[in-house]
Amino acid sequence: MAPDAVLPRRFQLIVFDWDGTLVDSTGLIARSLQEACRDIGAPVPDERSARHVIGLGLGDALRHAAPAVPEARYAELAGRYRDHYIARESDIPLFGGVRELLDELGAAGFLLAVATGKGRAGLERALALQGLTHRFFATRCADEGRPKPHPDMLLHLMDRAGAEPDATLMIGDTSHDLELARNAGAAAVAVSWGAHPADGLANFGALATVHTIAELRQWLRVNARAAAG
Repeated sequence: MAPDAVLPRRFQLIVFDWDGTLVDSTGLIARSLQEACRDIGAPVPDERSARHVIGLGLGDALRHAAPAVPEARYAELAGRYRDHYIARESDIPLFGGVRELLDELGAAGFLLAVATGKGRAGLERALALQGLTHRFFATRCADEGRPKPHPDMLLHLMDRAGAEPDATLMIGDTSHDLELARNAGAAAVAVSWGAHPADGLANFGALATVHTIAELRQWLRVNARAAAG
């Protein structure tokens, strides 16, 4: 299915989600959450439920995926989740073509940023593991303000970039990312290879839904122009 045709627009700032958009981590996140619930004797969410909360802040994710767990045990559950996730995070790959896409966008003059449900420590580890710390001029994490879909993190990045909402594009794989963009007044593109199925992304006003990195790269070449900073 080809991405939707839109008139080319000028963007100064392109903001990416991390998990499920740039890196193939959604399976590990879901399994780690399931294993953490099993460790503490809580009901284990099915994979769809575990994937649905990816991108939210940790507290919101636990409330939705593990509603039977009392809040007093969130620290215990979160600790078990982190243990399972960190044990295997070095195996997480970038999706094929991501590095080339980021290089192309940087060379074209776009400011690139990340808005993620990860905590700061986790994102710093991930950027270092992938050798991408230098690629993004700014990043914003869920433990530094209000998590998705509240507009806080995107508004913060726009302020850092000096970019208006109509010059900002959010790219993500979940409804949380698309709601974040909508709440901040920015444009969005949905990708279908991550945590949320494509049919669940259709009602959030994205300019397009794309299905491969190559398709995203082509959509941006045709529909996005770098604006002067």
